[in-house]
Amino acid sequence: MGEFELIQRYFVRKQPTSSNVLLGIGDDAALLHVPEGELLVVSVDTLVSGVHFLPDTPAERVAQRALGAAVSDLAAMGARPLWYTLALTLPDLSESWLDSFASALAQRSAELGITLIGGDTTRGPLALSLTVHGSVSKEHALKRQGACVGDWVAVTGTLGDSRAGLESLLHPQKASLSSLEWLRERFYQPEPRLTMAQAMAPYLTSAIDISDGLMADLGHILKASDCGAELDVERLPYSEALIDFTKDEQKREEWALTGGEDFELCVTFSQQHWSRLQSIAQVQQVPLTVIGRIIAAPTLCLLKQGEPLVQGYSQQGYDHFKGV
Repeated sequence: MGEFELIQRYFVRKQPTSSNVLLGIGDDAALLHVPEGELLVVSVDTLVSGVHFLPDTPAERVAQRALGAAVSDLAAMGARPLWYTLALTLPDLSESWLDSFASALAQRSAELGITLIGGDTTRGPLALSLTVHGSVSKEHALKRQGACVGDWVAVTGTLGDSRAGLESLLHPQKASLSSLEWLRERFYQPEPRLTMAQAMAPYLTSAIDISDGLMADLGHILKASDCGAELDVERLPYSEALIDFTKDEQKREEWALTGGEDFELCVTFSQQHWSRLQSIAQVQQVPLTVIGRIIAAPTLCLLKQGEPLVQGYSQQGYDHFKGV
């Protein structure tokens, strides 16, 4: 089977279609109808075997993880998903792997409301690059810049789960089967907070998705907004599964602050909008937890019982070239 037959068999036939795609997979480029009066939002994500997922990860899990992580960047901007392209590098042509991968990718695409419109395939170490496109109205486009002194800082969902899911795969520990399955699902299948971000957008001053760790990603907001923040680590939201997985409070705290890849949202807003945002969270059935506030001093200060935290954590986040 050659490259073009591969594309036709596993991607053209399996992927859902969209009315705003005039010409999709199979030509030199796609022709698309951009929603009238909206901004086009574009982001690219690359996942490499052994770096972003374990080498023996099942094909369907690779697809779910790759697309969820990429689309999360659209959620961080308050955007609605439209299309994506996929550059897929394969070490060899395994039809069973491709069938599982393509089927899971098509299913996840339909769930997230995004359409595959093209890409490329080549031979080499397993890697995927996805370029996602979305649209958002100019007045509701979320950015890292915009946090103001006095704003509250909040996060969606719970933190540390993805890191615990990875830990359970690398180093099996005692925990209930349901907890292990739930944490691994959080690692394998990120759930972009798309509809929640779109609903909250009119009331937010800034937003970012948590991919490199809460401290690192909030740090990007603080740098872009030229301000600082105080975080109350006692308010960090944990899932019951994470608490069941490890009774070590400091470990949970570390994973929540620096573990990364939860793909939840970290947002800032004026406290006058808290009641409206709480209502949105209830409708979305996704927790929204206030964990701190924006301050003028350009620093990120962790507080515990009102005092600076003695235990320090790195705000650096993972760097592919420094290895930390």
